[in-house]
Amino acid sequence: MKSVFPKMDVYFFVQGNAEGFTPLNAFDGALLSAGVGNTNLIKLSSILPPNAQMIEPFVLPQGDLVPVAYASKSSDITGQIISSAVAIGIPEDDTHAGVIMEYSVGGRRDTAESIVRKMAEEALIYRGLKIKRIESISAEHTVERIGATFAGVVLWQKH
Repeated sequence: MKSVFPKMDVYFFVQGNAEGFTPLNAFDGALLSAGVGNTNLIKLSSILPPNAQMIEPFVLPQGDLVPVAYASKSSDITGQIISSAVAIGIPEDDTHAGVIMEYSVGGRRDTAESIVRKMAEEALIYRGLKIKRIESISAEHTVERIGATFAGVVLWQKH
Protein backbone atom coordinates (compact mmCIF):
# COMPACT_ATOMS: atom_id res chain seq x y z
CA MET A 1 0.00 0.00 0.00
CA LYS A 2 1.36 3.40 -0.97
CA SER A 3 1.56 6.18 1.61
CA VAL A 4 -0.51 9.31 1.06
CA PHE A 5 2.23 11.40 2.68
CA PRO A 6 5.25 12.72 0.76
CA LYS A 7 8.50 10.79 1.23
CA MET A 8 10.92 12.72 3.37
CA ASP A 9 14.28 12.11 1.71
CA VAL A 10 16.56 14.80 3.16
CA TYR A 11 17.25 16.03 6.68
CA PHE A 12 19.25 18.59 8.59
CA PHE A 13 20.09 19.40 12.19
CA VAL A 14 19.00 22.54 14.04
CA GLN A 15 19.75 23.83 17.52
CA GLY A 16 19.13 26.97 19.53
CA ASN A 17 18.65 28.51 22.94
CA ALA A 18 17.04 31.61 24.41
CA GLU A 19 15.73 33.48 27.41
CA GLY A 20 12.07 34.47 27.68
CA PHE A 21 9.37 36.04 29.83
CA THR A 22 7.74 32.61 30.35
CA PRO A 23 8.87 29.06 29.55
CA LEU A 24 6.81 29.19 26.34
CA ASN A 25 8.43 32.49 25.30
CA ALA A 26 11.87 31.00 25.99
CA PHE A 27 10.96 27.91 23.92
CA ASP A 28 9.72 30.16 21.10
CA GLY A 29 13.00 32.10 21.24
CA ALA A 30 14.98 28.84 21.08
CA LEU A 31 12.97 27.84 18.00
CA LEU A 32 13.75 31.19 16.37
CA SER A 33 17.42 30.76 17.29
CA ALA A 34 17.34 27.33 15.62
CA GLY A 35 15.73 28.70 12.45
CA VAL A 36 12.37 26.93 12.82
CA GLY A 37 10.44 29.52 14.84
CA ASN A 38 8.20 30.75 12.03
CA THR A 39 6.97 27.28 11.08
CA ASN A 40 4.43 24.82 12.46
CA LEU A 41 6.40 21.92 13.86
CA ILE A 42 5.00 18.42 13.62
CA LYS A 43 6.73 16.37 16.29
CA LEU A 44 7.80 13.00 14.96
CA SER A 45 8.63 9.75 16.60
CA SER A 46 12.12 8.64 15.95
CA ILE A 47 12.59 7.14 12.50
CA LEU A 48 14.79 8.44 9.68
CA PRO A 49 13.59 7.15 6.28
CA PRO A 50 15.93 4.77 4.41
CA ASN A 51 18.43 6.53 2.14
CA ALA A 52 17.67 10.00 3.55
CA GLN A 53 20.54 12.39 2.84
CA MET A 54 21.84 15.11 5.14
CA ILE A 55 21.78 18.59 3.63
CA GLU A 56 22.76 22.05 4.81
CA PRO A 57 20.00 23.85 6.74
CA PHE A 58 17.97 26.30 4.67
CA VAL A 59 15.33 28.92 5.41
CA LEU A 60 12.04 27.08 5.75
CA PRO A 61 8.86 28.60 4.26
CA GLN A 62 7.02 30.60 6.93
CA GLY A 63 3.89 28.90 8.20
CA ASP A 64 4.70 25.53 6.60
CA LEU A 65 4.16 22.25 8.41
CA VAL A 66 7.63 20.98 9.29
CA PRO A 67 8.24 17.39 10.42
CA VAL A 68 10.88 17.36 13.16
CA ALA A 69 12.13 15.03 15.88
CA TYR A 70 13.35 17.18 18.76
CA ALA A 71 14.34 17.57 22.37
CA SER A 72 13.81 20.68 24.44
CA LYS A 73 14.42 21.79 28.00
CA SER A 74 13.34 24.87 29.90
CA SER A 75 14.15 26.08 33.40
CA ASP A 76 13.60 29.04 35.69
CA ILE A 77 16.50 28.20 38.04
CA THR A 78 18.98 31.06 37.72
CA GLY A 79 22.46 29.77 36.92
CA GLN A 80 21.32 26.27 35.96
CA ILE A 81 22.88 24.82 32.83
CA ILE A 82 20.33 23.08 30.60
CA SER A 83 20.92 21.10 27.42
CA SER A 84 19.05 19.32 24.65
CA ALA A 85 20.48 16.88 22.12
CA VAL A 86 19.41 14.68 19.22
CA ALA A 87 21.29 11.85 17.53
CA ILE A 88 20.70 9.78 14.42
CA GLY A 89 21.82 6.19 14.15
CA ILE A 90 22.54 5.35 10.52
CA PRO A 91 22.59 1.63 9.68
CA GLU A 92 25.17 0.07 7.33
CA ASP A 93 22.38 -1.31 5.16
CA ASP A 94 20.82 1.79 3.59
CA THR A 95 17.61 -0.05 2.73
CA HIS A 96 16.77 0.10 6.45
CA ALA A 97 15.49 3.12 8.32
CA GLY A 98 17.73 4.95 10.73
CA VAL A 99 16.70 6.00 14.22
CA ILE A 100 16.54 9.44 15.80
CA MET A 101 16.85 9.78 19.55
CA GLU A 102 16.16 12.86 21.67
CA TYR A 103 17.37 13.75 25.16
CA SER A 104 17.39 16.78 27.43
CA VAL A 105 18.98 17.33 30.82
CA GLY A 106 19.72 19.82 33.53
CA GLY A 107 23.44 19.74 32.78
CA ARG A 108 26.06 20.25 30.09
CA ARG A 109 25.69 19.58 26.39
CA ASP A 110 28.51 17.01 26.32
CA THR A 111 26.54 14.92 28.84
CA ALA A 112 23.33 15.19 26.83
CA GLU A 113 25.09 14.42 23.56
CA SER A 114 26.98 11.44 24.99
CA ILE A 115 23.75 9.92 26.34
CA VAL A 116 21.71 10.53 23.18
CA ARG A 117 24.43 9.01 20.99
CA LYS A 118 24.38 5.87 23.15
CA MET A 119 20.57 5.80 22.85
CA ALA A 120 20.85 5.85 19.04
CA GLU A 121 23.42 3.03 19.10
CA GLU A 122 21.19 0.93 21.32
CA ALA A 123 18.13 1.55 19.12
CA LEU A 124 19.99 0.17 16.09
CA ILE A 125 21.21 -2.82 18.10
CA TYR A 126 17.58 -3.54 19.19
CA ARG A 127 16.71 -3.69 15.52
CA GLY A 128 19.55 -6.07 14.73
CA LEU A 129 21.27 -3.50 12.50
CA LYS A 130 24.97 -2.81 12.16
CA ILE A 131 25.96 0.78 12.81
CA LYS A 132 27.40 2.79 9.95
CA ARG A 133 27.67 6.04 11.93
CA ILE A 134 26.06 8.18 14.61
CA GLU A 135 25.41 11.89 13.94
CA SER A 136 24.38 14.36 16.64
CA ILE A 137 23.88 17.97 17.66
CA SER A 138 23.19 19.68 20.97
CA ALA A 139 22.33 23.03 22.52
CA GLU A 140 23.36 24.39 25.94
CA HIS A 141 22.18 27.41 27.91
CA THR A 142 22.92 28.95 31.28
CA VAL A 143 19.64 30.23 32.69
CA GLU A 144 19.47 33.91 33.58
CA ARG A 145 15.75 34.10 34.41
CA ILE A 146 13.81 31.63 32.25
CA GLY A 147 15.77 29.75 29.60
CA ALA A 148 15.20 27.07 27.01
CA THR A 149 17.20 24.84 24.69
CA PHE A 150 16.12 23.06 21.52
CA ALA A 151 17.82 20.50 19.27
CA GLY A 152 16.13 18.82 16.34
CA VAL A 153 16.28 16.88 13.12
CA VAL A 154 14.17 18.43 10.36
CA LEU A 155 12.91 16.00 7.71
CA TRP A 156 12.04 17.42 4.31
CA GLN A 157 11.15 16.38 0.80
CA LYS A 158 13.57 17.75 -1.78
CA HIS A 159 11.92 19.35 -4.76
